[in-house]
Amino acid sequence: MLTTTQKKTAEAIINIFETSEVLGNYSLVTLISGDTGHLTYGRSQTTLGSGNLYTLLQRYCENPGARFSARLEPSLPRFSACDLSLDNDLKVHNLLRASADDPVMRETQDAFFDDVYWQRAARTAKRKGITSPLGVAVVYDSFVHGSWQAMSNRTTTQIGDVAAVGEQKWIKEYVATRRLWLASHSRADLRATVYRQDAFMRLIDQDHWALNLPLVVRDREISASSLAATPPGCFDGPQPGIRVLSLQSPMQRGMDVRLVQLGLSEADIDIKADGFFGQTSVRLLKKYQSAHGLPVTGVADVALIAQLTS
Repeated sequence: MLTTTQKKTAEAIINIFETSEVLGNYSLVTLISGDTGHLTYGRSQTTLGSGNLYTLLQRYCENPGARFSARLEPSLPRFSACDLSLDNDLKVHNLLRASADDPVMRETQDAFFDDVYWQRAARTAKRKGITSPLGVAVVYDSFVHGSWQAMSNRTTTQIGDVAAVGEQKWIKEYVATRRLWLASHSRADLRATVYRQDAFMRLIDQDHWALNLPLVVRDREISASSLAATPPGCFDGPQPGIRVLSLQSPMQRGMDVRLVQLGLSEADIDIKADGFFGQTSVRLLKKYQSAHGLPVTGVADVALIAQLTS
């Protein structure tokens, strides 16, 4: 049975594969050309095409404390129907980004990825006789990435089951088998993911079966401090109206910036709600000010912030 730290470490490895971040990126919205999952979102990236993105958003909207539920709910039928026009709906993308600033969304994502992926992978690993933290991480990766059963069957056909050959030999063969399958796949987006198996093989070669910290995976440090850090891609403040927003160095960033950007997006301004008030935000804020007969300053004062975030 994995310790809490071993579980977090295994999850961190897959977070790095999915978003290049140890803790994952709760606000990340991605669209990869050729990916049958289409629009993907969140800490470990769940997809529109699988139906799991709808499940995640439905869970979030059902929470009475969800800050963005009223804004997301009108789009839920589109997510339920796997409406592929969502791939290019920039307003919805910005709403997804902004919702990651809500602790309820982050908690919902954590519970969702645990229920839908981790728990299933852990049960499967146990039935298979896979008990090492690294072995469980390999299984978890395949549940997130896909095709566990096919690759597991192929590996067992090639060398026998875990009980017959031992866990470490079976996992090493599984990783090699999966890498070969990915490298020769007809889909370019899957061929590009062989790095996942390369990273696992490096951990195997270095005998990191217990996932003892610290570790380095794809140039990211997994340690007690990095696991306890503030998740990237989300802001807990400041609340809108506490400060005036203007172009500064370093740039202003935070929840208030993201909400102003979201307001501009909902007013049909083509902006990415990334929470950074840079030159693009100034230019597009001026466009909004000009269209609404306001002084064209590129500065969001308290009154304008209230107008955009109400």
